[in-house]
Order: sequence, then structure tokens, then C-alpha cells
Amino acid sequence: MQHIELKGSSVKKFVPWLVAVAFFMEALDTTILNTAVPVIAKALDVPPLSMKSVLSSYTLSLAVFIPISSWMADRFGTRRVFASAIGIFTLGSLLCGLSHSIHFLVFCRLLQGFGGAMMVPVGRLTLVRTFPKSELVQSMTFVAIPALIGPMLGPLVGGLIVAYSHWRLIFFVNVPIGLLGLFLIERFLPDYRTARTDRFDFAGMILFGAGIALLSYVLEVFGEHTLDSNTVLLILGVGVFFLAAYMVHAQTIARPLLRLELLRIRTLQAAVGGNFFTRLGAGGMPFLLALLYQVGLGLGPVQSGLLILPQPVAALLFRFWVPQVLHFFGYRTLLLINTVFIGVFIMLFSLVTPSTSIFSIIALAGGFGIFSSMQYTCMNTLGYADVLDDDASMASTIMSTVQQLALSFGVAVSSLAAAVFLPDRFHSTQQEMIHGIHKAFLFLGLITILSAVGFLKLKPEDGETLSLHERKHA
Repeated sequence: MQHIELKGSSVKKFVPWLVAVAFFMEALDTTILNTAVPVIAKALDVPPLSMKSVLSSYTLSLAVFIPISSWMADRFGTRRVFASAIGIFTLGSLLCGLSHSIHFLVFCRLLQGFGGAMMVPVGRLTLVRTFPKSELVQSMTFVAIPALIGPMLGPLVGGLIVAYSHWRLIFFVNVPIGLLGLFLIERFLPDYRTARTDRFDFAGMILFGAGIALLSYVLEVFGEHTLDSNTVLLILGVGVFFLAAYMVHAQTIARPLLRLELLRIRTLQAAVGGNFFTRLGAGGMPFLLALLYQVGLGLGPVQSGLLILPQPVAALLFRFWVPQVLHFFGYRTLLLINTVFIGVFIMLFSLVTPSTSIFSIIALAGGFGIFSSMQYTCMNTLGYADVLDDDASMASTIMSTVQQLALSFGVAVSSLAAAVFLPDRFHSTQQEMIHGIHKAFLFLGLITILSAVGFLKLKPEDGETLSLHERKHA
């Protein structure tokens, strides 16, 4: 490992701040658009449901490019890659704000996602290589706060911007932050790289990226009648073929893009599968809620953001109680019960109508946030229960990739479900929009409840050492 020191050990104090800014930018961008969807759709002259591609393209790009981040950092150095990531993210934000068509906006969101895919993993890697283990927990906790606050502020900030300014400002706010970040990175960020790196798995990148991109595209166009059924089936078949080819390819080389043999570990397999299918049902909720509140109930973007806000606030507050609850129930029991509760809460949103009280909606959002926080904390920690230290980085990459992929698919599935239950997505009345979204909630809740089956493979003692450790350090 080569380390280029900048201006003495005192620069260490700036590293967490730089990484925290990157984490905040990336986390904020995943949710800030939700409450702005109806306004942007109107400005670009497209149906609100068509905006799903703008949301899912960003998370899809994250999923495709996260696996290359660690190799890039080892090959070109953490400072150069981190600066390039912020530069690309900032450029993508600027171009998003200048977009005049949904197709160009989707392209720019893909560019943003490419930058974001390297920002967070390389930032985390920089922390690991800068601080000794005795200081690492403190630094990681510090940079995790913006990642939690970003999704909490996103819906409200997006609502305020479109209500009192112009929707393009949602993207332009990233530009000065990104430029400041580039300046500070050049001055204060250490540069780490390895003296020798493995050959990059280009074939794996092409097979994996093409496969999930085609599957995502099928979800985007399915039900919109823009392509005939034979063409859709052909694209679906090609996508599945690419992913199957990657699975074969990954077993034939020493250093594949994603080491799928790690999924033979029962706890990691359960965590990855649970992350995917649970987020497949819950990942599209912010998108559907924004449509329900604004298009269905006729509320403004600020009111919509405020109604979504209790969910991340409750998740943030309750996360401190998760270790105690986890220790009492254990991973298997808690995940089985909690998954069902999340599905039930998703279904309960189908009862929200114009006559529903604000306090009932807030309580519903808060409950959904509490159970979601418990679910994601459990799944994200369970994945490391039986993984060796040398495999922890690859396990983290697999989980991060699947998480972003599920968020992308979740938005597409939620929009598809709503479109199926709408008689005409272009000219639906307010009542028809409410009815279609309600049916989508019931469908997504059912998917989430069924995903609990994946946790049946766990044993009662799985993750026991993790839960005990967490309780000691809670």
C-alpha cells in the first residue's frame, strides 16, 4: 500500500468532514426528487408515472458502478478517484438542472449515479485507511449522520424548492458544494493506492451491467404499450441470458467483479435476499406517497414533504433501540415478524383518503419508519455475521450493489403496479389516481409479506454473537 501524505497528520481531522459532505450529497439526492415529481412531470410535459425512470435511473447507475469503485481506488488512488467522483456528480447535477426533456434528464441522472457510486465507497475506504481501528468507529459514526439526515431532509427540501423557487434549483444546489469539495480534496485528502492491482474484470462488468440494465428497462416499458409483447420478452430473455452468463463467468476467474460464491454463506444469502425483496416492496413508497399526496389528495409539495418526514425521523430516533430489541428476539424471529409488519403498514396506506386526518397519516408514516429502520439495520448487520475479515469488503460491495438495485427496481415496480390499476395514466381523474395507488399499496405490501419466507432458512442462533456485541456497545 502506498500512502502519499499531504501536510502532516493534522489533515486527518478534515477527512471525516470531506467524506461526510459526499455522503450527504449522495443520500440527499436519492430522496429530494420525490416531492418534486408532479411539478417536474408537468414542466417536461410527461405523465407523473413516467418520472419513475428519472428516479430509478440514478439508483440503477449506483448498482452498476459500485462494484468498480474499490478497484478504481486501488489502481488510481483514493484522492484522484474521490475527486473525479465528486466532479462527475457535480457535472451530472448541473446538466440535470439544464434538462429540457425527460430523456436527457434520465441520461444526466445516470451520469450522477456513476459519480455517486464511487463517492461513498471510496470515501469509506479512505476513512478505513486513514484512522486506526481505535478511532474508526467514531469517524464512521460521524459520517453516517449525514447519510441518515439526507433522506430525512430530502422530501421537505424538494418540496420547499418547487413551492418557492424553480425545480431546477434541486440540482443546481449541488454545484457550489461540489466545487468546494474539489478544492478541499486537493488540499486535505490523503492519497492511498496499492502498488499492484488485479486485472479489472471487464467481461464481468459488461455482462452484469448489461443484464440488470435490460431487466430495468423491461420494468420501465412493461405496461406502457410502447413495445409489443414479443419485443419485451426478447429483451427480458437477453437480460436473463447476460446475468446467467455472468454467473458462469464469475466461477471461471480468480478475481470476478462480484464473488458470488460468498452467497453460499447462509446469513449473507438471507441478508442479500431480504434486502432485495423487502426493498422491492418498500423502495417505491416515497414515489407513490408523493403522487398520492399531491396528485391524489391535492396537497402542495411542502405539505407532501412534511407528511413523508415522520418516516425518516422515526427511523433515526428508533435506531438506538434496535440492538436491545434484536438481542431480545434474535435475528430470525425479529426479521420474520418485522417483515410482516412492514407489509401490513404498506397496505394500511391504502386507507388514506382526502378525509383521513393528518395525525393518522403522521402516525402511519412514523410506524412505517420504525419497522423499516429495524429491518434495514438487522439485514445490514446480519450479512457480516459469518463472513471472514478478508471477505468483508467484497460482502459489503455485494450488499451495497443489491441494495441500490432493489431501490431502482422498487420504484419501477411501484409505478408499474399503479399503472396497471389506472384506466388511463395520461388522463386519470383524482379519484382514479387514488384508487390506482391504493391498489399498488396492497400489491407492494403483499410482496413484502411474502419476502419473509427468505428468512425461514435462518437458524435461531444465527447472528447471536453480533446481537450480543451490539448490545454491549449500544
